[in-house]
Amino acid sequence: MARQQERARRTRAAIIRSAAVEFGKSGYAAASLNRILEGSRATKGAMYFHFDSKEDLARAVLDAAVERYRASTERWLARTDLGALDILRGMLDEIALRLDNDIIIQAEFRLIIEPEFYRDVQAGGGRILGRAVRLLAVRAIDQKQLRHDADPDRFARTLTASLAGQRYITDLAGGPVDLRARYTEALEVIVESMTTPEWLDEFRVSGWRAAARLEDLNV
Repeated sequence: MARQQERARRTRAAIIRSAAVEFGKSGYAAASLNRILEGSRATKGAMYFHFDSKEDLARAVLDAAVERYRASTERWLARTDLGALDILRGMLDEIALRLDNDIIIQAEFRLIIEPEFYRDVQAGGGRILGRAVRLLAVRAIDQKQLRHDADPDRFARTLTASLAGQRYITDLAGGPVDLRARYTEALEVIVESMTTPEWLDEFRVSGWRAAARLEDLNV
């Protein structure tokens, strides 16, 4: 029984991964179930055992992306060896790294701009990221890294909107774009408008103290 359950789990994971590749490349409407099956090496019967429809499969990809956003943000928020702004930089660097290398996160970004999934934006990875950004802004105020009159909600709204815009711009650029550098640039512009002089002086000497590593992503 345990062996069968493990086989079923692996089959389901393989189908979701193959679906993410297909949705990320073709979008939802043009995605082919046959190509998803070919990529996963699963049978049609196995696919319909786990998923009722193409929409059900797409929502499984979205759910998988949400779990990755949650795991990433929770891991960074648990850090106690860094100040809030360095934690924020590391977390955003990881999201950028995932957008470049994690097919589940790439597929989610493609799916949520499809009409069938507009409503999923409110419960997706972007919402999890926005909450984490706000929490770190509050911490940064408490730690006197951001000014005491800085508005955490304004900070989070402006930064997350800028990050989303940077991601869309990379799709339109037509050539290679360093998304990690773009995310760091967006963060620095907003932080420098709200930070304390003391933190800014130290930052100009020391720079950022946190960065993501591809080997930590399990992709």
